[in-house]
Amino acid sequence: MDQTNPTNAFIATTGRIRTVASHCLEVFGSAICWGAAMAASAIAALYLRNGLLTSHLGALTLVYFFGGALSWLILMPLTQRFARQRPTSARFAAFFLALSIGTVAMTAFLFAMDYRWFYSRWHAPFGSLTWIFQLLFTGASAVYQFAVLGLTLFLPFGLLCLTAVSAYLARRAR
Repeated sequence: MDQTNPTNAFIATTGRIRTVASHCLEVFGSAICWGAAMAASAIAALYLRNGLLTSHLGALTLVYFFGGALSWLILMPLTQRFARQRPTSARFAAFFLALSIGTVAMTAFLFAMDYRWFYSRWHAPFGSLTWIFQLLFTGASAVYQFAVLGLTLFLPFGLLCLTAVSAYLARRAR
């Protein structure tokens, strides 16, 4: 009669749960670090540009933090999956592109949603054709304004962080 020891099954299950939990903590911790790096980059650029003389410093910091953190959470698992079993240079390029495009896109999206929230009181009722046009054009103008004014807050420190993190991830993903 073949019997399994319930203690061994419990230990195996507990080990898998610990592995999944540690992986999730690593991903969330890394996302927080990336978000903090992007927020620090924005603050440093604002300090160099005008000595932090803005009334929206808190809101800008949050937009850049959540833009970085959310882009990390969404794109890093996907990029790691596709970059596996590739040469180091290809992994570096994959991480560099995913982090740069993803962080800029998520930050621009959050910036556009902030615009949408501000202008929503003057927009037509939800679901109408006018509302759809207002949503699209408000979002497009917010993304344009972010492209003109907001991208410079990622430079030069965000670019340095991007290069260093991409190189680290490319080497670590062997």
